[in-house]
Amino acid sequence: MNDFWITLLISFKLAFLTTIILFIIGLPVAYILSFKEFKFKSVVEALTTLPLVLPPTVLGFYYLIAFSPDSVIGKFVDKLFGIKLVFSFEGILLASIIYSFPFMTQPLMSGFRSFPKNIIEAAYTLGKSKLETLFRVILPNIKSSVLTAITLTFAHTIGEFGVVLMVGGSIPGETKVASIAIYEEVESLNYHEAHKYALILLLISLFTLITLNLINKKLDYGTYK
Repeated sequence: MNDFWITLLISFKLAFLTTIILFIIGLPVAYILSFKEFKFKSVVEALTTLPLVLPPTVLGFYYLIAFSPDSVIGKFVDKLFGIKLVFSFEGILLASIIYSFPFMTQPLMSGFRSFPKNIIEAAYTLGKSKLETLFRVILPNIKSSVLTAITLTFAHTIGEFGVVLMVGGSIPGETKVASIAIYEEVESLNYHEAHKYALILLLISLFTLITLNLINKKLDYGTYK
């Protein structure tokens, strides 16, 4: 397998794992922020939304400080698990999870908050637990929000540049993803190779968004039919 396909494979692997992990983490976080009241809730909400407005270079810079091999956390993780959190695939995966977090939680929170509270209360009255209500009542009825969260997270991750470059560098076969490859090929005036990467990412993004729109229209039609 040549470098072109290896780079694309790393990009898809990063986007896929980030999306799966963020769904597992983001679902309970979005649920708690939507239905629970607690002290400093506004601060927590601000922190979960921060990556939307924070420049990726700022996030990448503080990530390097927090998880570098010389930091307390970096040394601890390396000693305990043998994993380096900078200039490694595990490093860009963790950075992507942090940076793409709001792209998963915001659509889920929107779906949760728009769901009728009386239906939730009715489920509780009928003896359903909170977990049963979540998976059997709420989630099946906010499929559009769930699909939007998953799609946006995947599409955003596959196009990440700044954070991935700062945290992972551009190590072929390890941390070099398609967005970085495009930048390097353009710098080398190799527009033909850059076009190949760019065209694939463009088609993937376009296909993903068209598919999402079609599915959402179908779901909306089924809801109001």
